[in-house]
Amino acid sequence: MKRFIIALTVFMTITSSVMAIFPFYKIGEKNEAITIVENEINEALKSANYEILGSYNVANNKDFQVIVFTNTNLKKLALSYSNRGALAAAQKIALIYKDGKTSISLLNPKYMFHAYFQKEFEKNGSILIDETNAIKSIFTELGYSLSPFGGEVSIKDLRNYKYMIGMPDFNDPVKLNTYASFEEGLKTIRANLEAKKGNTVKVYELISEDKNIAVFGVGLLDVEEGEKHFLSIIGEDHLAAMPYEIILQDNEATMLHGRFRIALFWPELSMSTFTKIMSTPGKVEEFMEAISK
Repeated sequence: MKRFIIALTVFMTITSSVMAIFPFYKIGEKNEAITIVENEINEALKSANYEILGSYNVANNKDFQVIVFTNTNLKKLALSYSNRGALAAAQKIALIYKDGKTSISLLNPKYMFHAYFQKEFEKNGSILIDETNAIKSIFTELGYSLSPFGGEVSIKDLRNYKYMIGMPDFNDPVKLNTYASFEEGLKTIRANLEAKKGNTVKVYELISEDKNIAVFGVGLLDVEEGEKHFLSIIGEDHLAAMPYEIILQDNEATMLHGRFRIALFWPELSMSTFTKIMSTPGKVEEFMEAISK
């Protein structure tokens, strides 16, 4: 019996690692204006004890809306992972209005947990799955059905995701600035976001002063090189991947590399399409540096 249990455990571990997982869920669509759908979702989130961190019109387009939310458990779990884990506390829902209908999509929490927590996912694996299911249940209770989309990735590959050999991964962040203290970094970034440096807008901030960690969700509104430019090329259906983030840990501000983060949430991108936004990772870095300096 003992050998059987060990063999079964090994089998389940191997099987789970090769299981396919998708970055997004299609929730459904409603024949209503985007503002009406947004209000319905906000009320449902609040009733389930989630906090709305912020929302914005992606690419400054009134027909594109992203809602960012979290709760106490998500914040606590994310902050328990020291390697930029706080990024995973912010969950995202996208609304797109087209032809009189508002479509709804959700960034798959489990996908992000595996990508950001990597092998350490297992230390809170069952809890993280429970959190994912709790978020999904908000929509099933509203009468929606969830269908995955956005590109298949195995869990094994997701935990060390690279678009291809030689490309950056989660552990290759872009260093934006180093400050004399966490407080100085916080003050600098907040002031620059208030001034809309780099043609950006602050969507949300998530601060843990006791751990000296801050995450800022940043809308990239530059018409020529921002969201309007690259989303029109790589696909607006993946809108729930936005906004981009800066993370301040202790006295260092970083961001996930564009060639990692964009590929992570658009894993089906062909190389020919990826080359059309070759300048985007560098431009995003410029926008974020303007906020961080």
